[in-house]
Amino acid sequence: MSDKKGDVDFNDQSLYLNRELNWICFNEKVLYEAMDKGNPLLERVKFLSIFHNNLDEFFMVRVSGLVHQYHEGVKDLSMDGKTPADQLMEIRSRLSRLLDMADKCWEELRGLLASERISIMRYSDLDDKTKEGLRKYFIKEIFPIITPMAIDPGRPFPKISNLSLNLLVMLQDPGEAIHFARVKIPDTFKPFVAIMTGNDFSVYRKLGLTMRNGGDSIWIEELIRANIDTLFPGYKVLGAHLFRVTRNADIEIAEDDGGDLMEAVAEGVERRHFAEVIRLEVSSEMPKAMRHFLAGRLHLEKWQIFRCRKEMAMSRIMQLAGLDRHDLKDTPYKPRVPYPLGERDPVLPMLKKRDLILYHPYDSFSPVLDFVRRAAVDPNVLAIKQTLYRSGSNSPIVSALMEARRNGKQVTVVVELKARFDEEQNIVWAKALEEAGVHVVYGLVGFKIHSKLCMVIRREQNRLKRYVHIGTGNYNPGTAKIYADLGFFTSKSAICSDVTELFNAMTGFSHQEDYRKILVSPGTTRKGIVSRIYRELEHHKKNGGGYIAFKMNQLVDQRCIKALYKASCAGVKIDLQIRGICCLRPGLPGVSENIKVTSLVGRFLEHARMFYFKNGGDDELFIGSADMMPRNLDRRVEVLTPIDDPELRASMVEDILMKHLADTENAWELHSDGSYSKVTVAKGETAFDSQRWMMEHRQGWNPVMEDR
Repeated sequence: MSDKKGDVDFNDQSLYLNRELNWICFNEKVLYEAMDKGNPLLERVKFLSIFHNNLDEFFMVRVSGLVHQYHEGVKDLSMDGKTPADQLMEIRSRLSRLLDMADKCWEELRGLLASERISIMRYSDLDDKTKEGLRKYFIKEIFPIITPMAIDPGRPFPKISNLSLNLLVMLQDPGEAIHFARVKIPDTFKPFVAIMTGNDFSVYRKLGLTMRNGGDSIWIEELIRANIDTLFPGYKVLGAHLFRVTRNADIEIAEDDGGDLMEAVAEGVERRHFAEVIRLEVSSEMPKAMRHFLAGRLHLEKWQIFRCRKEMAMSRIMQLAGLDRHDLKDTPYKPRVPYPLGERDPVLPMLKKRDLILYHPYDSFSPVLDFVRRAAVDPNVLAIKQTLYRSGSNSPIVSALMEARRNGKQVTVVVELKARFDEEQNIVWAKALEEAGVHVVYGLVGFKIHSKLCMVIRREQNRLKRYVHIGTGNYNPGTAKIYADLGFFTSKSAICSDVTELFNAMTGFSHQEDYRKILVSPGTTRKGIVSRIYRELEHHKKNGGGYIAFKMNQLVDQRCIKALYKASCAGVKIDLQIRGICCLRPGLPGVSENIKVTSLVGRFLEHARMFYFKNGGDDELFIGSADMMPRNLDRRVEVLTPIDDPELRASMVEDILMKHLADTENAWELHSDGSYSKVTVAKGETAFDSQRWMMEHRQGWNPVMEDR
């Protein structure tokens, strides 16, 4: 790297941040939300649960890839010049610090919960009378379900399923020989067992916090461990200690023209439960001999073992966040139905006059549901085409599509079976849709279909009229309440024609790459974004005033980063708001001093993608499903659509994009060394919370204008 402008080696590894280590920085920001005393107590519990759940997925998907490369002897370097072994060691080092912070956070939260009459007790702290009652309950309700599994020459080491919680039990027989057994903590039960007072323990009808607003409880594994002797009569229990394994969940799907993709995905999901072990978590109290026993049976190296000083599987505390204690949560937010729609106004008549934008969860998801539901029963609607990636377990969208087919519409649904961790649910939906007579397509060989598209074709005045919805998030009413996502409605012929041709490409045979308006991956997304970055560079060289602003989840693609660096070197001002991974280093002299990167973590998950170019005054804005990552640009079908209406575009830029970039309450700034610091305001100024502003901005984003 050189400090001289125009003399920069953009392949220099020192210009790039490590993807995996930067992800850890993102999850650290989630942990800070759990540590933030300004957040309501159960919201802090929720964030701590999310931190641990994120970490499990990180090991299952990202660390698993590095472990595989390490075992295969891969010498390829990451973008920043690190070997797989280098990355694994640094990941472990960084996570050690974060897990210590998370343990301290849980101890603080546990104390605060107790002060609010939500006590997570230690079994050792219970009195004898309570222990006696719990033992009776254990024998009656839990003992029959548990299956102890001995480990000896006739009964080899059992298969340990992914993320299951287990006890390794060391036993001594009457002849003083040592034996080992495994007891799985049943995952059919809730993690907490209520502690009832009084003599009658028949009130224990089921596991879990029996009072909706809290009470006293213990972890189920503590109850099982305390009564483990009942499972091994005649043997002396020398020790019983928790352990958990994390396995590779990045399943390989064998796709070929002659195979059954649904069957291949189902088999891959089944293999995930017993794939290669990536991480072993053990209780810090587990003796060394027992750790070695597990490591040997699981074929693990020392650096793959993590000792837990506190509880394991901490994502389970999400159950506490679900308690009916609104005094300990954020004030409920009711999404608005945005102008120009009313509570019962249909979308289609509006789209004949103007394009519309929705910003969930600030805007209700009901107009999207209404768009599909009305089409399902409208006698003039001839066909509906839809993509589904993660639609949820009880999907009203799927129900509406099946109703449309029963009403004689031509319904085509592209279901992405390979949506990670949603494969089983998507298989269920695909089968249900097929049984209803819907034409179901499972995707394209070698690609995931990640685009969010819905098209309605209607006969109007002896001609066909098309209406399209393009989103940045999934067609899932549940996540639409907590994910900040954009949805765009249009009936403009150019975009509707593009979407028609894209559906034909997804369901039939097509080598089409170029479209009239939309950018599509694989094919034109990277080319379209990079070419516009260079166009901004040229505008700036001629007239000055170059400006680019992107909002997205991840920035990893090296070609996009290089283009941004070059634009910065030319003097273009660039604002990037990237919630998750960012491999670009901002603030490097002579390279990226004109680039500012922030990350926003708050009450709602920032999930929208927006790409804005000033373009010499003829500004452009794209929204859609694609992040700037190689997988999104090369191995997925993604769509970015332009917002052509100048007033709508101006409103979205000013009232959404710029407001988020101005956040000083929830934003973190990325520095050139890869560290983040919380954005602060000058003394005497008030911090600006962009998410709060969005909730209070009642008018919405669609400009008030005369009917057209």
